[in-house]
Amino acid sequence: MEQPVLIAVVDDDESVRESLPDLLREFGFAVEAFSSAPAFLASPHVAGTRCLILDVAMPGMSGPEMHATLQLRGHAIPVIFITAHGDTGDRLKLMRTGVVDCLMKPFSEAQLLKALSAAFPVD
Repeated sequence: MEQPVLIAVVDDDESVRESLPDLLREFGFAVEAFSSAPAFLASPHVAGTRCLILDVAMPGMSGPEMHATLQLRGHAIPVIFITAHGDTGDRLKLMRTGVVDCLMKPFSEAQLLKALSAAFPVD
């Protein structure tokens, strides 16, 4: 039996860490949730993560800083940024960093599915 794809959710908002994994599990994904970038980076799940749903604005290390750290360490994990702050210009700036998508909170299930489809293209 094939193992489900592991998605990591990194967000300092507890409600996101509780609700988003439930939704992703309904789609058939395995999910690990983390409250901070350092918590994810110190976890044993970095190498097995196939997609990262990452909050942009977090205390300490921000989402973009974590993305850059992963790239420097040689981890090419597809990233979907999520944010409650910013505008179209901010979103475009984030998209130029090579991420799959940048979703504005609150985002719809359809928007999330579209971003996940881009993270896992079908050959």
